Amino acid sequence: MEIDKVYDCEWYFEQEDNGINLFDTNKLKKVNILQHEKFVSRFYTMKGLVRMVWKQTDYDKYLMVGTPMCVSLWVLCILLKLFRPSKKIYFWTHGWYGKETLTERIIKKNFLRLADELFIYGNYAKNLLIKQGFKAEKMHVIHNSLSYVVQMELRKQMHLTGIYKKHFGNNNPVLIFIGRLTPVKQLDLLVQAVADLKNEKQLYNLVFIGDGPEQKKLEDMVVSLQLQEQVWFYGACYDEKVNAELVYNADLCVAPGNVGLTAMHALMFGCPVVTHNDFRYQMPEFEAISPYHTGNFFTRGDQQSLNQVISEWFVVNGNLREYVQNLCYKEIDNQWNPYFQMKVINEVFNH
Repeated sequence: MEIDKVYDCEWYFEQEDNGINLFDTNKLKKVNILQHEKFVSRFYTMKGLVRMVWKQTDYDKYLMVGTPMCVSLWVLCILLKLFRPSKKIYFWTHGWYGKETLTERIIKKNFLRLADELFIYGNYAKNLLIKQGFKAEKMHVIHNSLSYVVQMELRKQMHLTGIYKKHFGNNNPVLIFIGRLTPVKQLDLLVQAVADLKNEKQLYNLVFIGDGPEQKKLEDMVVSLQLQEQVWFYGACYDEKVNAELVYNADLCVAPGNVGLTAMHALMFGCPVVTHNDFRYQMPEFEAISPYHTGNFFTRGDQQSLNQVISEWFVVNGNLREYVQNLCYKEIDNQWNPYFQMKVINEVFNH
């Protein structure tokens, strides 16, 4: 939305039935909705996108999501190079993970070279792309963000409440996960951690905010491990004020699989984050986590390592709640918000 306020621009979105809550496009000035259509294997098209090459509206910059699986983007960029060579092409992309197969490396490298410059979500991916031969000066780390303005107003209203004391009937530390309950999140590791630590006389409450295909499996696991009194399946919640209270009052957010925007949500309200340390299989938001400050990392897929990191956090940081909160706030306020992102965009577009 900040881009829409600053620049005379036109938006193209793809319509895809994927069950994800949609952004309200009525908040933007000029919007086009294109149909997502399957092409071959993982490749797909956006019907009507290529027509942009011959539109009468003469834009001088094209900022696109850098998705190499979209055939329409390949065609659009090639045609722009051929028939509109003065136009600048920018990709906003994850870039590189470090786990790409030979085929994926070939496809990605050729696709990313269609852009004049790249906006990359994180420094990790940028450094990997430099090793692949991309020029550092043509890549700009832009990070990610959520509804920062709305969430900042809510943050100012936050204070400790008795929401967890009321639900659980105790003052045990609260672990939380907010996001879709999907297999890639490996949330069974988190449930098992609560059970293992219970056996070691360490009691934690656990809250899941969200729903998804793994919910039934996790609920059954909770019953089998006799953790019903320690685990709260709150469900999906799109009320930011409610989410803010739940996250603010929690002690530690744990995302055993890739962390993604869960980290943004947690850190925004002062809740540190634990996730795994194999960055090839992470989302770029892991870079907001600084060990022993805004969270920590455990060995990917290692149950004992996760158990140890959770336990250790409360030994080392258990009495530093306000200090840790401020570190989390600082991380988001400095780099993971739309104002930081607009600063990067403006510097690139105006140089």
